Amino acid sequence: QVQLVESGGGLVQAGGSLTLSCAASGLTFSSYAMGWFRQAPGREREFVAAIRRSAGFIYYKVSVKGRFTITRDNAKSTVYLQMNSLKPEDTAIYYCAARTDDGSVLSRSPLYEYWGQGTQVTVSS
Repeated sequence: QVQLVESGGGLVQAGGSLTLSCAASGLTFSSYAMGWFRQAPGREREFVAAIRRSAGFIYYKVSVKGRFTITRDNAKSTVYLQMNSLKPEDTAIYYCAARTDDGSVLSRSPLYEYWGQGTQVTVSS
């Protein structure tokens, strides 16, 4: 049984930082690309960042590039999202997801096979 468990969300003031973690189990972690998505109230789920299985290729939503950093530790089966300079518009539930890395685009959420339960990030102004 595949499980993705996010942690690290919380309430932070604008300009602050948070680091999200996603621990995976039940799958060969090093074979999967990992992504972070978010969903704000009343809005569709959107892509935030993704990293290929080898960590050699990383992709970001334009509005978070330079502020967020995605990394992975294959030995720990964990993917991280370091978020700096947080803004109120970053407020959302953040989800990690896993998909077979077949070399195709990583920003499309329907292509992800497994999802975590989400962790709330709230940025106050």
